[in-house]
Amino acid sequence: MLTATGLSRAFGPHLLFRDVALQLGAGRRVALVGSNGTGKTTLIETIVGLQEPDTGEVHRPRDLQIGYLPQELPTETGRSVFEQVMLGAGPVTELAARIEYLGERIGSASGDEQGQLLAEFGEAQSRFEQIGGYAVEADAHRILSGLGFDPADHDRPMAEMSGGWRMRVALARLLLSAPDLLVMDEPTNHLDVDSVAWLEQHLAGWSGGLLFVSHDRDFIDAVANRILELASNRITEYVGGFAEFVVAREEQLATQRALAAQQDRQVAQTERFIERFRYKASKARQVQSRVKALEKLDRIVVDEPDDPASRFGFPKPRRSSRLVAELHDVTAGYPPADGSSDRWSDAPSTGSADSGGNEIILRNVTFDVERGRKVALIGPNGAGKTTLVRLLTGEMPPLAGRVGRGTNVDLSHFDQLQAEVLDDRRTVLEEFKTVPGVGVDGRNPRTYLASFGFRGDSVDRRVGDLSGGEQTRLALAKTLAVPVNLLVLDEPTNHLDLPSCDVLEDALQAYPGTVVLITHDRHLIRSVADCAVEVRDGRATWYEGVPDRVLYPVRSDQSPAPSNHGAEGRRSGDGAAQKGDRTRGNKAKGKPQRDPRQGIRRKLERAEKEWEAAEATVLEVQGRLADPDLYQDPDRAASVVAEHEAAKDRAADLMA
Repeated sequence: MLTATGLSRAFGPHLLFRDVALQLGAGRRVALVGSNGTGKTTLIETIVGLQEPDTGEVHRPRDLQIGYLPQELPTETGRSVFEQVMLGAGPVTELAARIEYLGERIGSASGDEQGQLLAEFGEAQSRFEQIGGYAVEADAHRILSGLGFDPADHDRPMAEMSGGWRMRVALARLLLSAPDLLVMDEPTNHLDVDSVAWLEQHLAGWSGGLLFVSHDRDFIDAVANRILELASNRITEYVGGFAEFVVAREEQLATQRALAAQQDRQVAQTERFIERFRYKASKARQVQSRVKALEKLDRIVVDEPDDPASRFGFPKPRRSSRLVAELHDVTAGYPPADGSSDRWSDAPSTGSADSGGNEIILRNVTFDVERGRKVALIGPNGAGKTTLVRLLTGEMPPLAGRVGRGTNVDLSHFDQLQAEVLDDRRTVLEEFKTVPGVGVDGRNPRTYLASFGFRGDSVDRRVGDLSGGEQTRLALAKTLAVPVNLLVLDEPTNHLDLPSCDVLEDALQAYPGTVVLITHDRHLIRSVADCAVEVRDGRATWYEGVPDRVLYPVRSDQSPAPSNHGAEGRRSGDGAAQKGDRTRGNKAKGKPQRDPRQGIRRKLERAEKEWEAAEATVLEVQGRLADPDLYQDPDRAASVVAEHEAAKDRAADLMA
């Protein structure tokens, strides 16, 4: 069990957090949430030992193994993907290297030396089997596949991979090492929908301790059984997932507001008494008593949530034609000499090429995008979503078929690297004013930036001093400030905090034009999109609505996805795929195939919820035990002590 007490950290006059106390241990899966710039990364780096607190201490048991996944990783070269992941296996990797070394020595040795090496080789092989060496290799391959790597890619060199894929390798290495405490900072940033679904299932059964930062509500809800909120320089702990956190926070805020209002009334009454009798000699003692009481009064502070966003109006774009974009029987790909076809840049090889040697990414794509639609592009990384965006934006021509855009269509494109092209030397306001036309429509740039959380003096901060999430927020503000009628957004939520995701969600819902959205944030997709294009296996399939089975794809190592409650009428250039789906639908009408683990999962989920409720009861009773007034009534105190013991026994039974 890792424990932290009294942690405080400040940078100059800027206080990040104070008096932080927390416990992390087996079975506790904790999500850390809070706005960008509040100090979440600083706090977890303090917990793992990369930074020292100004005050307080972190107690880490000597034998506690901590695995940490930061937002940014150093470049790793010289090994293959699989070799890099196997570094997480520790003794297994060392023993495997020893076996390989002995095998090479045996071939060149002779006589007694060879006999000695053979004996040592046999012992090493036996030990390798005992510690599960072959199972570890299988686990490494399974984890890599779950995170989106094709089997053929496991032996590719690390030097060929982009930052996002290196982050996946680092995550796979951490999962394979199975540390006692796993700490991750935004682990879903570089994952696709398929990999996020796999990771949340993997972590939901994590037996060790887990602390992670994430903006993905669905991911938090599926994994966490506790929420730590960092706000107003303090940490508040909530038992349960994200949904329970939202309810509990609102209840706590309502209680704080009521208590603060009651205290304000009492203070006002006391101040009126003091003012009325301040100069009356017979009341002097009572007045002084009340003055001292006010001075000693501990004022109730309401922890109002940070709200970086306010509603704002988009610059009104001109009206486009009804048909914004159309693709008819499109085949897309890259010439063999074009580096864009590298798998790691989301343009993988599909294993096929045309007669000219072009690497084919998408085949027979047909759909229309009409004015006002909100279209989500969904699919695994490397399936061709970025290729599809390049077709829609005109960055690349199709190899076959027709791509057209309607009349009066004005386009703005936000890609994953948008924040990296900001000028670090400019202030936030100066960088925002580089957008053509800003200010000419009568809108105050400061007011607009305030809608994205840059209020007051924060607009005068240097871009280089902003956190990753704040830079992404500024890049989004620049993109959305342009009066266009077609927005193309590629992973806009990377590095954003939950309040900033709410800003984006509200903005896209209010946006009067057409949106094409690539994101792994399933909550954002459900809230914004009214149709979806699934990009998978070289095909792009159109759906009216967003089916659950597209957001939660079935994998060989997962239970079936939730049933779809939305419309599933679809159009596609792939008639065979439609026929296959109809065949599967007919089979589904027969006798259902039930997962034998389904009943056990339901029992486990029920037990976990009851245990979390029992622990909440323990905390509530402990709060009453901490009240000194309780012990003025011995009978009532004995009753609360008995209630506390019963609550602890109940929680222990449910944990067992």
